[in-house]
Amino acid sequence: MMSWKNSENRYGALSISMHWLMVVLMIFVFASIECRVFFEKGTEARDLFKMWHFMLGLSVLVLVVARIYLRISQIAPKITPMLSTLQHTAAKLGHIVLYTFMVIMPIMGWLILSAEGKVIPFFGLELPPLVSPDKALGHDIEELHETFGLVGYYLIALHALAALVHHYWQKDDTLTRMLPQRKNSNH
Repeated sequence: MMSWKNSENRYGALSISMHWLMVVLMIFVFASIECRVFFEKGTEARDLFKMWHFMLGLSVLVLVVARIYLRISQIAPKITPMLSTLQHTAAKLGHIVLYTFMVIMPIMGWLILSAEGKVIPFFGLELPPLVSPDKALGHDIEELHETFGLVGYYLIALHALAALVHHYWQKDDTLTRMLPQRKNSNH
């Protein structure tokens, strides 16, 4: 039976579940904003996709705060065989960039809606604005948000590619430590 907590050799069920939930959530965040373009501006369907983008984006913020807490409160499993110092540093830096992305993007979305004087929906709740209405500020933040969103596609792809390189080329356990444990596995 898999432990909920991380061990020296692998991530626990809670860390693994939160990681893969975040993957699914990020897919829906990106899909909801990309799919809006199939509908005319001002239509109910387009507005619905945008609303889901905002709510799911804010869900990323909630989940990433929990993930950061888990990351600092539990041990990180060792990678076998050990990484070089350069790879270890690159991995730490990569995770810091990903976590920063997952914190900043939802906050930027919240700022955009606030600056545009719009309601900030969150599953039946209306969150308070972070700034006073300011259309110019909202536009500027939105441009940054869109640019960072594009960068995010590459960050996430690089993260996935790195896991595959570790698994298939370096033949270490970087990827398998984050996969759900098979019932007959000895790990």
